[in-house]
Amino acid sequence: MSNPRNGDTKPPCLPRNGLVKIPTQPNGLGSASITKGTPAVKNRLCQPSSVPAILSPALAPRSDLPIPSLASPLSLAALAGVSSPPGASLVGLNSSEATPGAEHPSPERLPGSPSERQLAVDEKILNRLFWYFSACEKCVLAQVCKAWRRVLYQPKFWVGLTPVLHTKELYNVLPGGEKEFVSLQGFAVRGFDGFCLVGVSDLDICEFIDNYPLSKKGVKSMSLKRSTITDAGLEVMLEQMQGVVRLELSGCNDFTEAGLWSSLNARITALSVSDCINVADDAIAAISQLLPNLTELNLQAYHVTDTALAYFTAKQGYTTHTLRLNSCWEITNHGVVNMVHSLPNLSVLSLSGCSKVTDDGVELVAENLRKLRSLDLSWCPRITDMALEYIACDLHKLEELVLDRCVRITDTGLSYLSTMSSLRSLYLRWCCQVQDFGLKHLLSMGSLRLLSLAG
Repeated sequence: MSNPRNGDTKPPCLPRNGLVKIPTQPNGLGSASITKGTPAVKNRLCQPSSVPAILSPALAPRSDLPIPSLASPLSLAALAGVSSPPGASLVGLNSSEATPGAEHPSPERLPGSPSERQLAVDEKILNRLFWYFSACEKCVLAQVCKAWRRVLYQPKFWVGLTPVLHTKELYNVLPGGEKEFVSLQGFAVRGFDGFCLVGVSDLDICEFIDNYPLSKKGVKSMSLKRSTITDAGLEVMLEQMQGVVRLELSGCNDFTEAGLWSSLNARITALSVSDCINVADDAIAAISQLLPNLTELNLQAYHVTDTALAYFTAKQGYTTHTLRLNSCWEITNHGVVNMVHSLPNLSVLSLSGCSKVTDDGVELVAENLRKLRSLDLSWCPRITDMALEYIACDLHKLEELVLDRCVRITDTGLSYLSTMSSLRSLYLRWCCQVQDFGLKHLLSMGSLRLLSLAG
């Protein structure tokens, strides 16, 4: 739907929020963006690199072939002997939409000798070569000629990417002043099965459903951010888009808990709700009753109380493996008791910003959730070294531990963690009482691969 690892430099086209921005085009659609996977977790500083250079060994370029230089996104265009259009178009646009009146040069019109032209459009070569380029570069390369676009518009080159469309980018203004919904055919050709819509209304969502060919069955993931969707719009969207199994609602303040009761259905397996002011305990009741196959729940709600964490069913206790409670300020140790008994099979747990949770709550987690592989206790100011002792003693499968802003942790706590043989990632950002002596304890942790001491 994380810090740069091992000192990797963030690519220049990837801002801190993980979005790849495309320069604006005359039709107003060029500012759309694409983002990899799910939205960034709050306590991560940036996202990993946008697209793997090689997605699978079977499709990877041969090791004995020279790797092209990636110094410029136009390096492949130079191989063909043509210049790229002055700006990159939106990834979903076809050639006529990218620049009105412009045409892609055909292979016959490319300059150079016949053998050079033939190499420049050889699909076997291009299918291997294009794996080396980022998503942003592929958007530019698809404009070089029709042959390149035909190769690049294969769905395999866009796996794991989610188009992000703002409401103003969904319409073209006609000469008479009327608005026309844009063509989304280019997205359908590349087989995008997930979208993030920003600032949309009920009407915009209905237009999207009517105009995107894959919306009925082919879209698996939908994210709505800072949108004015109401209960009616939410119900229509999930009724019409029968393929949606992952849903995110962020900053949507016009739907209510009644909308969740009327729209959620059993096919949804992953749900994220954040910064929606009408979400409280009754919303968790709807989630627990209507989503028996829930595997992942991400919740950021200021009004959810301990009582809500006892609503989960026995079926969800078996299927749910990921629970992230971010800035749920009303959750206390009593809520942790309810949670560990309702969801005993969790492998990923975040209590980030649950500021009322103390060492006793962490002890409950360590004693009852032995399958945990990732635990986030960032921004929990009541956590002390004692909590780290509980973690080290009981969570033998833990691979990631986030302790950002746990200001009461000291060098003593790190000595407890040094006994954890499975821990691979440790975040100690802004832990102001950790000093040089404490870091010496970590030298014996042979499995540790990532240590963050920012701040």
